[in-house]
Amino acid sequence: MSSEDVARNVFLMLLCYAYVIFIIFISSKMTTFLHVSQKASRKFLHAMIGNLPFVIPFFTASIYPALVAAPFIPLTFIASPLSPFKNVSRKMKGLAEITEEGHHLGLVFYAVSYTVLALFFASKPYVIAAGILPMAYGDSAASLVGERYGKTKYKLIASRSLEGSIAMFLASFLSVVASLAFFSTLYSFSSLDWIVVAFAVATVTTVTEALSPKGSDNLTVPAVGALMLLMLAGGI
Repeated sequence: MSSEDVARNVFLMLLCYAYVIFIIFISSKMTTFLHVSQKASRKFLHAMIGNLPFVIPFFTASIYPALVAAPFIPLTFIASPLSPFKNVSRKMKGLAEITEEGHHLGLVFYAVSYTVLALFFASKPYVIAAGILPMAYGDSAASLVGERYGKTKYKLIASRSLEGSIAMFLASFLSVVASLAFFSTLYSFSSLDWIVVAFAVATVTTVTEALSPKGSDNLTVPAVGALMLLMLAGGI
């Protein structure tokens, strides 16, 4: 790899770090300046971090996209209440309050999912997007809509609302369609029907989210979404 390629990849990686830090900062101020709930600010953070797959095509080496998320695995774990380093965890209380919501390892799992998908599919970022976007946008929509409008409750394994699940499906479908439209300008999708694939991904991720105990959906939804795209697209 040439020095120009290394510089390009490092610059993009630093740009991604700056983006994440900026989104964390904005999220931390939303409750004060926009008077939204802390849950809404968390879900804004959750959704905006999900945009990172759109940067992946511009890397020239596959290891760098994985390195974007990998440092956040130990960072979010250390910030969580489960951290063995209690003094450090207390000093990072602000980060924990922004990122945690009932399930202490939720964002840790999110970082793990992104890292693993980026490690195996950096050359096919549309696969990563099919896993990450339903988690980022779909789950965020499900949580916010379910909390405010969720009156029709049901329980498969975890307790959910029909209204939240519908929001999950719609946000997942729209975000995956948008991602395929974007990636189609960079990759050839000769056998890929956007609407069919997005519908299938949204369906299986919505069902998976409903079946996943709290927090574990940050692992299960990305895995199932990516797998579904691979299956329907012939393993591209």
